[in-house]
Amino acid sequence: MSKVVPFRSVLIFGGAGFIGSNWAYHLLKTTKARVCIFDNLSRKGVRENLAWLQRMVGRSGRLRTTIGDVRDPVLVDQAVRGATEIYHFAAQVAVTTSVDDPRLDFEVNVGGTLNILEAARKTGRRPFVLFTSTNKVYGHLALQGLVAKGKRYTSYHDRGTNESQPLDFYTPYGCSKGSADQYVHDYSRMFGLPTVVFRMSCIAGPHQFGNEDQGWVAHFLYSALQNLPVTIYGDGRQVRDVLYVEDLLRAFEAARLHLDQTAGEVYNVGGGIENSTSLLEIIDEIEAVTGNRLRYRMEGSRPGDQLFYVTDYRKLQQHTGWRPHSDVRATLENICDWWKQNRSLFAEPLPVEIATEALQEAPRTAS
Repeated sequence: MSKVVPFRSVLIFGGAGFIGSNWAYHLLKTTKARVCIFDNLSRKGVRENLAWLQRMVGRSGRLRTTIGDVRDPVLVDQAVRGATEIYHFAAQVAVTTSVDDPRLDFEVNVGGTLNILEAARKTGRRPFVLFTSTNKVYGHLALQGLVAKGKRYTSYHDRGTNESQPLDFYTPYGCSKGSADQYVHDYSRMFGLPTVVFRMSCIAGPHQFGNEDQGWVAHFLYSALQNLPVTIYGDGRQVRDVLYVEDLLRAFEAARLHLDQTAGEVYNVGGGIENSTSLLEIIDEIEAVTGNRLRYRMEGSRPGDQLFYVTDYRKLQQHTGWRPHSDVRATLENICDWWKQNRSLFAEPLPVEIATEALQEAPRTAS
């Protein structure tokens, strides 16, 4: 007797973005899940990402799209109905924007998250909810144990940051993502929603339209390929761990498949110490991959910047068996290959419209 595969109706808020579109593609390619994307299409590259997904599915009916904003509770309620899984990637993502407009940052990141949680709670069906948070919830972190060595800072605590690190919201962005993070966690305790929070480090991969404020690995790589200069804030020895997007997708699936362990939990997710790099070090890696030397200028450090953040992902590994597979070099090579195949997207304006039959039109809200 064949095994019955449970029906999956997957709703992805921010589904046309970098992570969301990669996750949607993975689901459409490897599962029989029905996928709904909810996105306000406000960011660079998302329209092309959506067109890519639509080309893949054709007229199969497996992909539906709602153009809307998470700040609209009515539209969010409508989208959540019938969903068995909800992935919440929609956010205001830039620290600089949060400093310029803290209210916008709060309304999107906190208000939007509460709208999604309330919609999920009111269904009474307890859908799985996964929320992508950030390492910024830990603030700028203490400087004890850091030593400048060569082109990077090194730490005596070389396993990285685990979930026991005290929260220390810093910048409006840290406050808003941290508040949303805590709401998602508490809705599991108070209302029984099977929620999971991923506090993520630097995610990189194809379909990422990186810029100075977000997606810095892709931004550096594309700039080198196009011979464009970048700005480095601080001395360039700041260290981050890098996680390839395909490894993140495996982490999403691992969290869902091990809900007996993961429901109600918070996990630090990243490439770990083995995939850590400083800004100066990754410039050397980019030159090795592309043959181009990235041009840059130095400016003073920005508020809230962490000199050293590396993920200790052992809790997720213990609960699910997950660990990263791709290293920094392979990640850069994959992004570079994607850029070469899609370089026209960076040389010309992105399409303004997508064919109307590719969208399930919904009332448009403020971006």
